[in-house]
Amino acid sequence: MPTVKADDCVGCGACADVCPQDAITVDDIAVIDAGKCVDCGACVDECPSNAIEE
Repeated sequence: MPTVKADDCVGCGACADVCPQDAITVDDIAVIDAGKCVDCGACVDECPSNAIEE
């Protein structure tokens, strides 16, 4: 499952927009719901600040 590097996340929401499972919420930083995540990697590819890694 992808993890968010909190120090690098800018809270832009790009990851949440591309998540097919709606597993990501964004307040100040992105948070991935492990129960919904299917490990597709879309968020990793989309993140402009490389704050999400597998």
